[in-house]
Amino acid sequence: MSEIEHPLPHASWETRGYWEGAGRGEIVLQRCPDCDLVQHKPRGVCATCLGSHLEHFVASGRGTVYTYTITNQNQAKGFADACPYVMAYVELDEGPRLLTNIVGCDPDAVEIGMAVVADFATQERDDGELFAVPRFTPA
Repeated sequence: MSEIEHPLPHASWETRGYWEGAGRGEIVLQRCPDCDLVQHKPRGVCATCLGSHLEHFVASGRGTVYTYTITNQNQAKGFADACPYVMAYVELDEGPRLLTNIVGCDPDAVEIGMAVVADFATQERDDGELFAVPRFTPA
């Protein structure tokens, strides 16, 4: 079993703040000052009120496992050698849920409601960008 070799993220104008934050070891979310929604995935407008004055902020990086599955086989490049691994939705303390993976523990130890904290898998890139993929470990 090895770590997942994630595909290299591509940052669009909407997602650049999120990926750059991850490269610094931070979860960067968006907040709408008009209706107070905290949202993820990054967008150009608020998903609730369609306001366009979104603010970016650094989240705590803490959350709980909302749901998960243990992946025992996957033939996709970068994922096959990592089996078994845990894919999970983590509900951040700020509200949004992220699809991620849980690392740093036996897959059978993961439970719904388990407290987790962000960890980041950095990537070697040849384009000068510093991005990372957020993942979570037991808190």
